[in-house]
Amino acid sequence: MGYGRQELRLVSIKEFMLDRPFQESLFACSIMLQKHMSDLLPGDFSDSKLVEAMRYCVLSDGKRIRPFLLMATANMFGVETLDTLNAASAIEFIHVYSLVHDDLPAMDDDDLRRGIKTCHNKYDEATAVLAGDALLTYAFELLSRPDTHQDAATRCDLINKVALSSGFRGMAGGQMMDLEKQDQDEISNEDLAKLHRLKTGELFMASVEAGAILGRASAADRTSLRNYAHDLGLAFQIKDDILDHQGVVEGSIELDETIHINPNKKAKTENASIVDVLGIDNARIRLKMLEEQAIARLKGFGDKAKLLRELAEFVVERKR
Repeated sequence: MGYGRQELRLVSIKEFMLDRPFQESLFACSIMLQKHMSDLLPGDFSDSKLVEAMRYCVLSDGKRIRPFLLMATANMFGVETLDTLNAASAIEFIHVYSLVHDDLPAMDDDDLRRGIKTCHNKYDEATAVLAGDALLTYAFELLSRPDTHQDAATRCDLINKVALSSGFRGMAGGQMMDLEKQDQDEISNEDLAKLHRLKTGELFMASVEAGAILGRASAADRTSLRNYAHDLGLAFQIKDDILDHQGVVEGSIELDETIHINPNKKAKTENASIVDVLGIDNARIRLKMLEEQAIARLKGFGDKAKLLRELAEFVVERKR
C-alpha cells in the first residue's frame, strides 16, 4: 500500500509499524525514509555534481537497519513515526558517509557498494570525499533543527550521543583500528570484538539511544536498549563475516554498466574477520548466543519491543 505524506499523518503507529509481518514493517519504514531523504536533498543539482553524488549514494538500495532501529525504538515510547524521520535520516546519512569513505582507494578500495559502482568509481575520489563530508555535516544540521524536536536540550542530547558514536571514540576509531589490523598474522578475540563494537556497534547503539531520547525514555531504559544494540551490532558483524565466508555477494552491477579498473591497482588487503579468529562453527555459536542475549535485554519492555525482538531474529537469519 502506498501512502502520500498527508495520508501518512493519519496512520497510527500500531497500523504502520506493528500490524504487519516484520519485513513489511522494515520495508514500509524504508519507503518512508527514502521519500524523506529525497526531499531533504535538493533535486536540482545542475550547478554541481556534489549533490548528485550525495543522492546517488543515499538513495541506493539498502536495508536501512540503523534508522529502523531509531524509528522502532522511538515508537516504543509513543513517538509518531513521522516525528522520527529527520533523526533517522541523519543516522542514515552518517552511515552512508562511512561507506563512501570506507570504499575509497586509501581505505578498503572497493569497486562495488550495494550492487552498484562505488561513489569514487561513479564520479572521482575528490567528489567521493566531499560527498561523505557533506553527508556527515548535513546529518548534524538535521539533528539541530527545531523540526527534529521542539526542545533544544533534547536536540543537544541527540547531537552529543550521535557525535560520540561517530567520531574517534566510535565509528571512525573503529575504522582506524581496522586499517591498523589489516593483514596481521594474529588478532586477539578481544581486539576484534572492540574493533567491531567501535566500527559497527557504536552507530547501532546511537540509533536506539536517539530513539529513546526522542521518546524521553528513562536512564535505565536507555541502558537496556544500548546493551541490546551492542549485542545486535556484534551479531550483525558476525553474520556478515559468515556470509562473506560462504561466498555470498550482495547484489551485482547492472549489465550495461562498466567499471574501468586500473590494472596496476594494489591487491586489496584483508579486513579482520571473526570467522578467521573463531572458526565458522564457533562463529555460529557466538551468533546464536548474541541473538538470545539481545532479546533477553528487551524483557522489561514486553510487547512494545516486538519489532526490536524480530529485528534481532532477522539479523541472524538473513541471507545477505
